[in-house]
Order: sequence, then structure tokens, then C-alpha cells
Amino acid sequence: HEGAMAALAVAPAVAQVRVGRQAVPEAAPGVERTRRRTDQRMQPGRIEHRLSARAQRAIHVGRQRDRRRQQACAHARAALPDDYRVVLLTENFPPFNMAEDGKNYAADARIHGINADIVREMFRRANIRYELTLRFPWDRIYKQVLEQPDQGLFSTTFTAEREQQFKWVGPLASISWVLLAPADSPLRLTGLEQARDLRIGAYKNDAVSQHLEGKGLAPINSLRDQENIGKLLKGQIDVWATADPVGPYLAKQEGVTGLKPVLRFNEARLFLALNRATPDEVVERL
Repeated sequence: HEGAMAALAVAPAVAQVRVGRQAVPEAAPGVERTRRRTDQRMQPGRIEHRLSARAQRAIHVGRQRDRRRQQACAHARAALPDDYRVVLLTENFPPFNMAEDGKNYAADARIHGINADIVREMFRRANIRYELTLRFPWDRIYKQVLEQPDQGLFSTTFTAEREQQFKWVGPLASISWVLLAPADSPLRLTGLEQARDLRIGAYKNDAVSQHLEGKGLAPINSLRDQENIGKLLKGQIDVWATADPVGPYLAKQEGVTGLKPVLRFNEARLFLALNRATPDEVVERL
């Protein structure tokens, strides 16, 4: 305890040591003690310190501070009602979270993926109840979690622009942002500036799309990221801005392989994003 440590710091200057039945004053600093012999018959544990009133007050203050901290922690733990739960939303974003049948709606037991399993385990260990649903489109559920308290969204890419919009738990995983082109495309890019004149397909309100828009580019956004696969093969877009490994995974589900990355332009991390009104106690437990 801080109080006890303060007491021990001041005690030697004012203490007496009781040896046997005889009280011997502590030697002043720098003065050699003149008595070195100790009664061999002295019983163990008979040496004790008489602390000054100031030192005793310091101990008392330290103990009071500790009690207040313990009470504050107990109050924080009790701040969540017994029926408290978090509404969790996610989307098809394989292999991190996806519906068992690949459809755009699924309830808890039919939602799979690396991050879905991690989030479930987080809530189990934190002893917090939740409801998990996979819905579509991302744009809608993203806005819903922004507006509704006690709701969360994963897998959400953390960006500086989004930082103040949510409370964050993670990271859950890491991804790369890439521009994908058909296998026979001659494109070779070294930076986003070279993509300025290209038709770039992206996913509406996704972090990749937001990043491109922030750089002054004008991506052609789709409500479903899978739509960009068909657009790319039909020549409706030149490149597809997506996440790796998500984009190649979605393409494989559609029976498309061989798409090649012509530019890898960012590394990002995925989190559970919670509405700003979510109690800090929830964030700390998770």
C-alpha cells in the first residue's frame, strides 16, 4: 500500500527499537551505534517499531484509499444490469465471418468464420450476453451500429477516420488491401496515383472504398462485394479494390480463380466496433 510505504519511509527517524525489556534509541544518521551486543536470550519477534502519529495517519489514509478503489471496482462490475446484452451484427466477409449457406441472413449458430469464433469466445470469457445476426448490406448495418446503443459490428476495419465513431475491441485479424485484375490483364501499378484513370470497383461504405474516396479517387461502389467479380470479368471495371484474403475467397466461391493483384496498397486490422454509448465496463471486460 502507498500509505504503508510512506509510513516506512518516515518511521526510522522517529522509532525506537525495543531489545528484550530495554528501549534503545535509534542511532542518528551517520553516527555509529555504540552498542552492538544483543542479549543472546532475546526471544524472536520481540523487536517492534513505534511509529509516529504522522506515520500512522499515512497508513490510515492508504487503507482508506484502497477501500475506495475496491468499492469503485465493485460498483463498476455491478453497473451492468442482469439482463444486459449486446446486439452483434456481421456480414459475409469470408474467411472471417460468413453464413453457413452463403446467404445474406443467418442467426448465431449458422454463422461461421475465424473472427466469429473469436468474438463468441470473448463474450463467453467476459460473461456478457449477446445476440448475433448476419445481415445485408454492410452499408445498412454499419449505419445501424453507429446510431444504436449497445450494438456492435465485426469484422470492422480500424482507420483513423473511424476511430472516434466507435469503441474498439481487438484486433481480431490483419488484412491487406489490393487491386485485383483478370489473369490476362497487362496492368502493372506501383501506386494509387496510377489507378486514378481506371474504373475501380469497390464495396459501398467499406474501409477500402472510403480510403480511395479520401485519396480523391471515385470508385464504382456495389452493395455486394461479390458483384465486382462479375463486373471485372465482363469488362465493366478495370480493377477490383478489395481485401486479401477476402476478395480471392469470394471469387473462389463464385467459381473464379486466377485473379491477380496489380497493386497492394495498405495493411489493415479488423476489430469489433461498438457503438459509442456502450458502457466502458463492457469494453474493458472484452
